[in-house]
Amino acid sequence: MIPIISIVGKSDSGKTTLIEKLVPELTRRGYRIATVKHDVHGFEVDREGKDSWRHKQAGAHTVVIASPHKVALIRDVEKDLTLEEIREKLIQDVDLILSEGYKKDIQPKIEIFRKEKHKELLCTKEDNLVAIVSDQKFDIGVSCFFPEDIEGVADFIERKFLSSKPSFSPSPPSSVARLLRRTGLEGEGKGGG
Repeated sequence: MIPIISIVGKSDSGKTTLIEKLVPELTRRGYRIATVKHDVHGFEVDREGKDSWRHKQAGAHTVVIASPHKVALIRDVEKDLTLEEIREKLIQDVDLILSEGYKKDIQPKIEIFRKEKHKELLCTKEDNLVAIVSDQKFDIGVSCFFPEDIEGVADFIERKFLSSKPSFSPSPPSSVARLLRRTGLEGEGKGGG
């Protein structure tokens, strides 16, 4: 099962910035990362007047936009999906899911806390808080990191959630390696004859 970690914190705490820094660090280590952004207010990803927008306006339950390099799915849902439901129905071929938000979900959480903006933490260890990224020290029984310690946060994630996953040595990420083994191409292109 793909592990999920929710990056949580109050508004303007740096959740997106942390994810923007963690994704390339974990990718550099050979992991494939999916991200999920929770938006309680609703959103639009399509542009008015585009063909896919017109399909949805005409009443399509699901619209897929596909190109040689990307696929986007726009689908009606009956309720706010949990991270587990999103993982099961929509995400595959990745090593880790990082979500932004979902502070009430059951998944493990890393909270961003800025002492100049906040008075107290949102989560406790009982909320499945596993780490804090902050410019202030906390002693509540979870790992703590300074905001600039992206390598330390990535090491923690790797050790706690990705220990059974192969990281990039010179071999490709896990899903690519499996595909190469199935097609008999593993080992090609590594030099030598």
